Amino acid sequence: MLRNAAATARKAVTDLGQFPKAGDKLHGFTLVRSKHVPELELTAVHLQHDKTGADYLHIARDDSNNVFSIGFKTNPPDDTGIPHILEHTTLCGSEKYPIRDPFFKMLPRTLSNFMNAFTASDHTFYPFATTNAQDFKNLMSVYLDSTLKPLLKESDFTQEGWRIGPENPLAEDPESKKLVFKGVVYNEMKGQMSDAGYLYYIRFQDHIFPAINNSGGDPQKITDLTYEQLRNFHAEHYHPSNAKVFTYGDMPLADHLKEVDARLQAFEKIRADRNIHEPATLDGPREVTQYGPLDPLVASDRQYKTSVSWVTGDTTDVLESFSIALLSTLLMDGYGSPLYRGLVETGMGADWSPNAGYDSGAKRGIFSIGLTGVQEADVPKLRGRIQEILRDARDKGFDRTKIDGSLHQLELGLKHKTANFGFSMLNRLKPKWFNGVDPFDSLAWNDTLTRFQQKLDQGGYLEGLIDKYLLNDNTLTFTMAPSTTFGEELVKEEQQRLSSVIKAAEEKAGSAEKAREIFEKQEQDLLVEQNKTNTEDLSCLPTVYVKDIPRAKDSVVVRDEKVGNIPVQWHEAPTNGLTYFRAINTLDNLPDDLRELIPLFTDSIMRLGTKDMTMEQLEDLIKLKTGGVSVGYHSTPSPTDFQQASEGIIFTGMALDRNVPAMYGLLSKLVLETDFDSPEAALRIRQLLQASSDGIVNDIASSGHRFAMGYAESTLTRSAWLRQQVGGLSQVKLTTQLASRPETDSLEDVIGKLKKIQSFALANENLRTALTCGSESAAANASSLQSFVSSLPAGGVAPTVPGLTPLPKDSKTFFPLPYQVYYGGLSVPTASYTSKDTAPLQILSQLLTHKHLHHEIREKGGAYGGGAYSRALDGLFGFYSYRDPNPQNTLGIMRNAGRWARDRTWSDRDLEEAKISVFQSVDAPKAVNQEGMAKFLSGITEEMRQEKRLQLLDVSKDQVRDVAQRYLVDAVEKGNERSAFLGEKASWVDRSWAVKDMNIKTGE
Repeated sequence: MLRNAAATARKAVTDLGQFPKAGDKLHGFTLVRSKHVPELELTAVHLQHDKTGADYLHIARDDSNNVFSIGFKTNPPDDTGIPHILEHTTLCGSEKYPIRDPFFKMLPRTLSNFMNAFTASDHTFYPFATTNAQDFKNLMSVYLDSTLKPLLKESDFTQEGWRIGPENPLAEDPESKKLVFKGVVYNEMKGQMSDAGYLYYIRFQDHIFPAINNSGGDPQKITDLTYEQLRNFHAEHYHPSNAKVFTYGDMPLADHLKEVDARLQAFEKIRADRNIHEPATLDGPREVTQYGPLDPLVASDRQYKTSVSWVTGDTTDVLESFSIALLSTLLMDGYGSPLYRGLVETGMGADWSPNAGYDSGAKRGIFSIGLTGVQEADVPKLRGRIQEILRDARDKGFDRTKIDGSLHQLELGLKHKTANFGFSMLNRLKPKWFNGVDPFDSLAWNDTLTRFQQKLDQGGYLEGLIDKYLLNDNTLTFTMAPSTTFGEELVKEEQQRLSSVIKAAEEKAGSAEKAREIFEKQEQDLLVEQNKTNTEDLSCLPTVYVKDIPRAKDSVVVRDEKVGNIPVQWHEAPTNGLTYFRAINTLDNLPDDLRELIPLFTDSIMRLGTKDMTMEQLEDLIKLKTGGVSVGYHSTPSPTDFQQASEGIIFTGMALDRNVPAMYGLLSKLVLETDFDSPEAALRIRQLLQASSDGIVNDIASSGHRFAMGYAESTLTRSAWLRQQVGGLSQVKLTTQLASRPETDSLEDVIGKLKKIQSFALANENLRTALTCGSESAAANASSLQSFVSSLPAGGVAPTVPGLTPLPKDSKTFFPLPYQVYYGGLSVPTASYTSKDTAPLQILSQLLTHKHLHHEIREKGGAYGGGAYSRALDGLFGFYSYRDPNPQNTLGIMRNAGRWARDRTWSDRDLEEAKISVFQSVDAPKAVNQEGMAKFLSGITEEMRQEKRLQLLDVSKDQVRDVAQRYLVDAVEKGNERSAFLGEKASWVDRSWAVKDMNIKTGE
């Protein structure tokens, strides 16, 4: 009966009959059309605002995680980053919410599980997601007012965009008072331009899409932008006539339309900038070479990045665009693909270039094939080699099994119940919607597949697309060559530009002294403005309340049984006919030299093949029979003692119920039968190492604060040290060292250890498993699991070491890396998950982030971000900053944060907001395959979770002050804190810092 009621409710949300008909009017909008899409279990409704012409797409689906987005077409007129800086400044205060930074002030007043804003190449959008109806209304109100009616104060422009001011206005020494360029976006883009991968991609875009300027902003051009230009750009582009509004979920459309219409009625229709730019016309081979930074962790003779690109058809042809995307997968995806075999496997490059693949987000598609880690002599050979491979692929045709495998992956993607389906749908539709692709065409999944199959059945379809678009010389070959002076030239250019702007200011002011006074006064005025954040009245902002958070949450029902001698955690739930599998082989005191090679082992078994099957054959089976299988390293602290840690190897897989035996067979074959003795094993492993090393400096930069935090934490707890060894800077150092061994090295010692790991990786003595499936498939799954575990080898025991490696003792560690900004972390040990102290520590982390650190590190310090975190399971509390131009100042703020929190008079509202912030993640929707996993992975029972929930809801101000004293103030006074920073080594990195050089020497 209940099941029938639920089905009826689901149908009601998507029933076309409940929506108006085409031409009907509803709350200021006219319904243009509607369509039910059964394969996606949704109904799409397209409306247009009568007065302004605003476009509106609503996707009704039985999903409580509702999504909103408003976006605008923002073709950038130049490289000053005006769309990006506007994205920041719109969120700094609006007519209805005239306070500093309502966006960030809303973060602790909402139960949303996602809130952000994004600047794309030619549009800007502001999305959020929440399951709470009142929260949805609150956030929609803030988002609409922020985008359509922002205050755009000049002080917001100088804070978020750019300005000149003393490096540290509160210090008195001459070095701190020197004038520098400042600004959140300015520093963010300096960090981005330090990333060679980003730099390659953005310079490639300059040439393939010359009509679209750099929307993020080039630091060399950002300082040309004026406040007046910013205001004018907003007036012309952030207008309903230029807007696309998107809503998704199970909340009533009519309620959304009322709110949106009320905001749009204040505007008249204008002629919007809906210009859709085309890429460059390629009518013959074109070659461009530009210079970029050296990668210090890559061999000196493999520093080139190069690609060949074609412009394909109009992306409004959804079928052709889908087909080219599939063609890209067949040509480039996997070790058995023709382009990988012909380019990477042969050693022409280490990995794909940042622009590689098919990009369908613009008016016309761009198909790129490119490599990183290329030798200079091979750059001119790439285009010819690609043409050979493409010609061969066209002549041989594509195996139907490979096509079916790719289509099977798409089918499983539709069946897999994710927690963020609505946001994924927004990201899938939005770029094409802004560039003329009808979202209804993009949603017509079955129709596209049917037409694709028909084309395929006619024969030669995909091969014809190679002929049509790729076997010609209408190409752009884009190369980035290494420059040993690139970083120095950037610094020199910035100094010259700074001198030029200061000189112009001096001429305008009449003297150097008066100009400096103006700069210093602007900085002091901004500090006064920023300090208002601590005292201003926030009552105008809407909020949800802690009383709305239920004190008890429905428990995830799991049951523990055994299949043979193997423990199994069962979770039966609606899974759309899918089975999710996890297993952990627990290892005790594994030697460090084996543990650190587990990442290479897990990469190798997905690369080398077995004695009777090539990796290409295995990849085809994986795609045809599963939604993916993986093997990895797993470690976790104990929830009752955070200084204790367990470790092991984790296995995961997903498959349609009928394919579960095949999934087990593939996992077993990959782990147990990978042939480490094959003649090509050493070469393939070397290629894996080189691919991992190539671009690692850029990968670190994309989340540098996490690497810094990870290293700081690794000196405090065993679990954090284990994580760092397999996934942190120590793993980076090991990988680059191995990759830099001479080509003559046969890697015998490494392969010997990989074989040793293979001997115990899947032994069944210490194996435990978890299965999530529908109740209808539980019996068959039990039988399949029994067959799987009974086939596993016994007796493969991992070697152990008698004692544990001591944790590093350095209290301050610095890693010199070639970045223009810094990334940092500071950590202290706290208490175990089951301790009552971890609840107030979590609340404290939110209070510090929202009430202190955001203001001090980002607004005043100029970093792109900074905050505090508390991880109850890990027993760690810490601080971080990223893209930070002022690390010394930040470190002082971090060290003094405990004292600030202890002495602060916290209000009831402060505590309320912190609790709401914590519950954003506690109560965030989970995908079905994540339910019950805290217990399986880490031993956190439902009883522990419920007790923690009540502790969090009941945290008092006295508890917050108490943990601030005991865990932060006392730790710093006793010297128990640990800090780590990454960036250019400067004079402040004195002898008190342990400097860990990452600049691995490559083989001579």
